[in-house]
Amino acid sequence: MIAMWDEVFSAQDPAIGVALAAGDGGGAFARMHGVLDAAWVECVRVMRPGGILCVNVGDAVRTIGESFRRYPNHARISQTLDDLGLQALPLILWRKSTNAPNKFMGSGMLPVGAYVTLEHEYVLVFRRGGLRRFTSEERVARRRSAFFWEERNHWFSDVWELQGTRQNRDVSPATALIVADSAAAADRDRTGAFPLELAYRLICMFSIAGDTVLDPFAGTGTTTLAAIAAGRHSVGVEREAQLVAEAAERAIASRDLLNRRVRNRLTGHVAFLRAREEAGKPAPRYHNDPHDAPVVTRQETELELREVDQITRTGPSDPAASAATLQVNYRPLSRSSPEA
Repeated sequence: MIAMWDEVFSAQDPAIGVALAAGDGGGAFARMHGVLDAAWVECVRVMRPGGILCVNVGDAVRTIGESFRRYPNHARISQTLDDLGLQALPLILWRKSTNAPNKFMGSGMLPVGAYVTLEHEYVLVFRRGGLRRFTSEERVARRRSAFFWEERNHWFSDVWELQGTRQNRDVSPATALIVADSAAAADRDRTGAFPLELAYRLICMFSIAGDTVLDPFAGTGTTTLAAIAAGRHSVGVEREAQLVAEAAERAIASRDLLNRRVRNRLTGHVAFLRAREEAGKPAPRYHNDPHDAPVVTRQETELELREVDQITRTGPSDPAASAATLQVNYRPLSRSSPEA
């Protein structure tokens, strides 16, 4: 229900354009979600038992005809996923901090006609079935995919303060890792962007090495970048061939930036240990051998971070092709690796 997506949705269901032109916001809202419902059905179909689905979505406010209202996207999607049999887990509020002094909407300093601004989006978290069961091989991968104790305390909070990202598509590889689209049309110069950090945390929290991460609205590929940084397989689905080409180019150019995020996990842990020592707290009793570092819990002792050695495109080679395949090679990350 944001104007920049009107053409994208109307192309898939012409009745949406008719509803918008007639000032029928409620009808357009219902039919737009009808388009999205097909994607949720496919997500549920391919999820493994115990698999996790995360949906980043914000509600929208808009004037259509003579009516100004909020359109509760998160509630509508939550109901659909519940109807499809997924189990709702605690959600995350992504609060996008802003320093704008004129954040209010409506009648300024006069009561009744003003409205609060929406400065947050939702990360809905759903699971298919009960707790995931792991094979013996997966249990090894799970221990290697652990997160540091201090990361757990920070990540598993229900409010994330993350800076929003640039919404234009004309970006250099140096900024590629913070840009993503949600079904953006190829002739549009703006996107529905979210930061790499959001996707990276979720992938680390809810998957293990060897898992495949699916993004049904791949856009310019931020979820793919996050999966590469986390050492997961990934599949992205995108309607626009031009965006597929852009995503592949950005991924290949982003190796050093992705490695910086991975190294920051280790350097951040070293900083945590230093601060703990300066505060007079006892040294952690456990030791992580892969990175030769003390850790707080036994579950961190096999945690192993790897950095990207090379990202190559293995096919097809035609830049205009509607599909792209990337291969990623990794190398161990040690305490002596260059800091970010």
